[in-house]
Amino acid sequence: MRIAYLDCFSGLSGDMFLGAAVGAGVPLEKLQQAARSLNLGADLSGHTVQRAGLSAFKVDVLIHGRPDQPADDPASSTDAQHRHSHDEDSAHSHSHNDAHVHSHRGLPEIRQLLAATPLSTFVRDFALKAFTLLAEAEGKIHGQPPESIHFHEVGSEDAIVDIVCAGVAAEHLAAGRWYVSSLNVGSGTVQCAHGVLPVPAPATAELLRGLPIYSAGPAKELLTPTGAAILRALDVQFAPLPPITLTATGYGAGAREFTSQANAVRLLLGELTMSRASAIPSFGADAGVNESVLVLEANLDDMNPQIVPHVMERMLAAGALDTSVTPIQMKKGRPGLLLTVLASPELAEVLSRILLAETTTLGVRMRTEQRRTLERRHETVESPWGPIRVKLGFLEGTLVNCAPEFEDCRSIAERTGEPLKSVLQQALVLFWAGRERRGPDRLRNHP
Repeated sequence: MRIAYLDCFSGLSGDMFLGAAVGAGVPLEKLQQAARSLNLGADLSGHTVQRAGLSAFKVDVLIHGRPDQPADDPASSTDAQHRHSHDEDSAHSHSHNDAHVHSHRGLPEIRQLLAATPLSTFVRDFALKAFTLLAEAEGKIHGQPPESIHFHEVGSEDAIVDIVCAGVAAEHLAAGRWYVSSLNVGSGTVQCAHGVLPVPAPATAELLRGLPIYSAGPAKELLTPTGAAILRALDVQFAPLPPITLTATGYGAGAREFTSQANAVRLLLGELTMSRASAIPSFGADAGVNESVLVLEANLDDMNPQIVPHVMERMLAAGALDTSVTPIQMKKGRPGLLLTVLASPELAEVLSRILLAETTTLGVRMRTEQRRTLERRHETVESPWGPIRVKLGFLEGTLVNCAPEFEDCRSIAERTGEPLKSVLQQALVLFWAGRERRGPDRLRNHP
């Protein structure tokens, strides 16, 4: 299985992700074709630059032939300075306040824009997922339904191009799983459409919930809302780099040069090594993923049960695949809890330390087991209340599992007052109706 790993030691923006993807083997021409297909007057250019002595690829979004450049870049034109005079605290070439230049777009407008393109289903679903997550984050911050949110920053042409082209790059790279390092968000303040706000910006912070973040280096915004949305759309997992046979690397450059660190993101691609593969025999090319999985267990009989959800959240944030709690009967008739954690084997040290520090257990049991998983992907259905993602599982290329994304359905139920069970049922009805129109659905070569 192909693995992709993002080292975000200087944060992440849309153009940095694209630069790293090109460096790792995605043809720039393929991204340019996608940008032009949006009918926004957009195109891409790219060139190699130096960042603290490191060679990295810089991608620029062109709108009607003009580059998007930060205000304090000496090469910026007068027009560019007018457009981005607010952006002096940002380290990457994105915009936080394009309201006076670009029209405000909402989720319905972006959905229509994507539907009118010749892009693949995977790319459209990826972009729509990213913008839906952004709308939900903005909606939560402002107390409004996601469908009524009009994007100031990420509805601009350059942000749309970044996200769509990120989907094209992800499809081309065809990684079975995306991992990410701890995220350097930067520090200081940024001028947004809603005034001066601390870094990370509110929407960025909302999107980063559950992921490990830190602040280091210059007092600049290093992780942008577009970068955070791309990470979420990729379904990244936080974990150390798993054992892989390295096949490609790419460095994507940010807009500015720092003296203290390279303003770039690194993308590593490789094939999972045999040490992670299961001894279970394969059942065909598309049978699924066979791998080793770490199981950690601890018996708890003297801990405040209110602490358990906190421990589970910490384990997931540290990269655990799943956690569960089972009531058990312990010695002397005492009731207790069995806390079970599933994770990649390389996380044994990190997760066991969290369990020992956060719970009252005196020891953690650890063992390695084999598991076989279905090939997975998401599709999006359009409901009367908005888009709903549906999780799909394939065995040997045949669809065997289908479930609406619970959080999408719960968000709709809370926003509309519709019973949650009705939203879940309607999502399945719409999915199967669409599948009947398309015919038998076989697994395609998607990440």
